[in-house]
Amino acid sequence: MRTLCLTLVTSAGILAESFAGPAVTVFETTSAYHHIQVVDQDGMRTLSFDASTETRMSLADPLKGHFEYTEYFHMPWLWNHRLTNALMIGLGGGSTQRAYQHWYPDVTVDTVEIDPVVAQVAKQYFNFKETPRQRVHISDGRVFLRRNSTQYGGILVDAYVSNRYGSSIPYHLATKEFFELAARHLSTNGVLAFNIIGTMQGWQADLMGAMYKTMKAVFPQVYFFPAKGSHNVVVIGTMSAERVPLAVAQQRAAALVRSKRVTMPNFSNRVNAFRAEPPPNHARCPMLTDDYAPIDGLSRMDY
Repeated sequence: MRTLCLTLVTSAGILAESFAGPAVTVFETTSAYHHIQVVDQDGMRTLSFDASTETRMSLADPLKGHFEYTEYFHMPWLWNHRLTNALMIGLGGGSTQRAYQHWYPDVTVDTVEIDPVVAQVAKQYFNFKETPRQRVHISDGRVFLRRNSTQYGGILVDAYVSNRYGSSIPYHLATKEFFELAARHLSTNGVLAFNIIGTMQGWQADLMGAMYKTMKAVFPQVYFFPAKGSHNVVVIGTMSAERVPLAVAQQRAAALVRSKRVTMPNFSNRVNAFRAEPPPNHARCPMLTDDYAPIDGLSRMDY
C-alpha cells in the first residue's frame, strides 16, 4: 500500500500541525526489503516503508482512517457483481483486506506479500486476521501467478519498491507480459485494479500514459478512478469488451447498494470519480514490456 498525499499549506493547517500530539514509534525494524516503522499519533496508526507512507488506520476503529484510494479497490463489483474471490498483490497494513473481510465475508481473498515481516506487522499492529477466507502467501506476485492455476473474479495490485530514485512500481509487475499472465487468471467477468502514483495530466503523467497503453494492449477496456486527496489513481482493466459510461456505472452501483451486495459506505460516491477517457498523452508514451520497462525514468518526469 502506498500513497502520496497532497499537502495544502494554510493557516489552519499550520495551526493544526502545531497542536498535533507527539508521534510514538511502536515498532521499527529493517527487513530484507524495507526499513519498516509503525507510528502512533493523534489516534492514528501509520505504517511506513523506507520513509514512505503505506497504510493509515484509526486506532479506535480499524475500518476507518484508511487512505481514500483503497476504496477504489471495491470498484470491480461494477463489472463482476458475483465476485466470489480476489487476489491482492501487496499487503502493507491490510486496509483493503480488512474492508473485504468485513463488508464481503463470503468473498475469499488471497494476498501475496513478498516480505514475511510485513505480514507479521499487519497481524500484530493493524488488526489483520488470517482466516480460511483471508489467506497470505509469502511470495513474489508474478511468481505466485505463474505457479498457481486459480481463476479470480478480481486481481488487485498495490505493490511498490524503493530504490535510489525513490518509490516505484516493480518493473516485472507493470509489463504487457505481466498483464497477460494476470488476465489468464481472471474469470469471464474478471477485473484487474492497479494503484498507480501519478496524475492524468501533469506530475508523472508519462507513467500513467505508459500504463494505460500497456494495459489496453491486454484488456478490452481500461478505466480510471483518481483519488481526490492524493496522487493515487486506481486503473481498472476489464475482461468485458462492453464500453461502460459513467451513467451506467452509477446505475450499477445503485443496484448493488439496493441489493445489499455491496454495503461499504461511500461506494456510490466513489463511483463518481470514474473516468473512461484515456490520458491525453498516451499515444506518445511507450508500451512497457519485459524487455523495455523504464519505470524509473517515467516516474521522475515532472511537468
